[in-house]
Amino acid sequence: MLYQPHMASDSLKTLFYPFESGALDAPAAGSHVLFLGAEPGFRLPEGFEADLHCVQGFRPYFRVLQSAGRNVAPRAEGDGYVMALVLAGRHRGQNELWIAEALERVAPGGTVLVAGGKDDGIASLRKRIDALVPLVDALPKYHGIAFWLHRPDNDDAAGKLRSDNPPALVENRFHTSPGMFSFDRIDAGSRLLAGNMPDGVSGHIADFCAGWGFLAASIADRFSGIRSLDLYEADFEALEAARRNVPQASGFFWQDLAGEPVERRYDWIVMNPPFHQGRAAEPEIGRRLIDAAAKALKPGGRLVIVANRQLPYEAVLASAFASSQEIARDNRFKVFLARR
Repeated sequence: MLYQPHMASDSLKTLFYPFESGALDAPAAGSHVLFLGAEPGFRLPEGFEADLHCVQGFRPYFRVLQSAGRNVAPRAEGDGYVMALVLAGRHRGQNELWIAEALERVAPGGTVLVAGGKDDGIASLRKRIDALVPLVDALPKYHGIAFWLHRPDNDDAAGKLRSDNPPALVENRFHTSPGMFSFDRIDAGSRLLAGNMPDGVSGHIADFCAGWGFLAASIADRFSGIRSLDLYEADFEALEAARRNVPQASGFFWQDLAGEPVERRYDWIVMNPPFHQGRAAEPEIGRRLIDAAAKALKPGGRLVIVANRQLPYEAVLASAFASSQEIARDNRFKVFLARR
């Protein structure tokens, strides 16, 4: 995925504003602070000397945090933190599950600080949490809101947040959870691609941007000549779900395909690449992933890719492959077959 190191987002600045304004005391040296949803680009406020444990399951962000010297892991570990920071995003269910985890992992009486953008629903999240645990205070800043609370003596609030955001079971087969791409249904683009796979898929196969595994599972169900099936995905939790959903697979790779080279070579690659970094479409993401697929294919290998109809991938495919053609489309998506 094409996510470059960047300046701090408004939401990141909102998150640390309570420390800068003096509304919250910065945690002292020797204490431990959990940071759920940590994104690159932040600077710790003056006096913030605690050991910060960042949690980020999106591989490109993870790599940038790691290269900046942050202590970062794809999943939270441990408990007894004096404080937890939660950077809320656009996925309501994931935000609520992060807050539940924060409540479970901070010490009793510890502080949970949450911040997010107004366009991402932070006001409704604040209202929701305030109904479960009375907030200590809130501050608006940088087009967002920061609010904080103390961990109560019981786990009722965390339990309620978890029960309201249970894991999903898509079409009685695929296990997913909130925060994953299209966690509650099969994505329409992936379904179109699966329904238009060419005959004769065989040999060594890879699913780039595999998500929670629908495309790989459909290929494993249909084709008998598969020698190996590898899944590549940047979202750690989605890849963990795919391990359960695609038991026929040979390998699972938590990888930033735009930034980390693929070591293996394949006869076929299927791909439903992302095309958003924020709210606007960014075709460059798909271009980088198409180039990565071309490099990972054997001579004569084939790529089957689905894309939104408005994205201009024809020229990219023509430059990276010996031949390419559109093989299916509907009112939203188009499917291409390209040969290296």
